[in-house]
Amino acid sequence: MSETTDRLTGGCGCGAVRYAAVGAPRWVAACHCRDCRRLTGAPYSVYAGFERVQVGWSGEAPRRFPSSPGAERCFCGRCGTPLAYEGARWPGEVHLLVTTFDDPVALPPREHAYVGQKLPWVHLADGLPRYRTTAGEDGPITDDQ
Repeated sequence: MSETTDRLTGGCGCGAVRYAAVGAPRWVAACHCRDCRRLTGAPYSVYAGFERVQVGWSGEAPRRFPSSPGAERCFCGRCGTPLAYEGARWPGEVHLLVTTFDDPVALPPREHAYVGQKLPWVHLADGLPRYRTTAGEDGPITDDQ
């Protein structure tokens, strides 16, 4: 996100659920964990982590699904678009799926998380730091995981 960007908007595929994020995200990362793959239907997902106070919802409220102990996924109750992740491991944060932003180009990933669970046919050649789990739990890895 550029330093001059104050507000980014996004929402679901049908437009029923909308959100706005004010200010810069704490981080932007591609997640390769099994849960994210299953719940987004993609080989990996890119999230932007914002403080909860930075994010506001409008239109219909997102539906919530307890995807694992201490974690909830937010999605549109009409069209099913996955929108966000909230978990006890990151209290006070909302992780918004970057591809649901109106301008996802503004939020390129800065790292890869849970590379220890990535699919073997996904090859990472973007030069971004890679972590077996998360940056907060271990140091970057250098092998071709």
